[in-house]
Amino acid sequence: MTTPTPSAPAANGGSGRPPPRLRLVTPAGDDRLDGGWWPRSRDLAVEVADLLDHFPAHLGRVTSVLCSPPDWDRVVHHVQATGRRVETGLLPHADSHRVDLRTADGTTVRLLVVPPTFGDADGEEALLAASTPGNAHSAGDLLDAVTDADDVDPSGHWRIDGGAGWGADPASVPRPG
Repeated sequence: MTTPTPSAPAANGGSGRPPPRLRLVTPAGDDRLDGGWWPRSRDLAVEVADLLDHFPAHLGRVTSVLCSPPDWDRVVHHVQATGRRVETGLLPHADSHRVDLRTADGTTVRLLVVPPTFGDADGEEALLAASTPGNAHSAGDLLDAVTDADDVDPSGHWRIDGGAGWGADPASVPRPG
């Protein structure tokens, strides 16, 4: 069974920053989104470098990053992570709120970018939704669903059992007659 997993806490490398807020579906590549990432600012160079420095090693070494420009104050052409330089580019359709990480083995890990201005409840719900196996929402639609929904326990909407994701558990919905 595929389950979402928070990224393993990693040392912050002396940066003074807490580990990135990251939740992933493993294995990556089976769903529309492979997880969610909630950066602390709109500074692409700082946030992506931090993400690369803490990216789970079992998923592979990230070799390039594609992002959607509306999520960042300034787009840069490369990011300096610990001991390496990683090229960055733009997503072809400027799908807002997404970043694609290409690993050395050719896998693309597609992450929802949760806006840093989100409150704790919406941010956590967005991370959980993006890391729900079987999710079929685009990044923008997922954020719209999270912000349009009443504040509720996210586990009531986003299932980790490989189900469809948004909505009640079908077993709990009354059936007619």
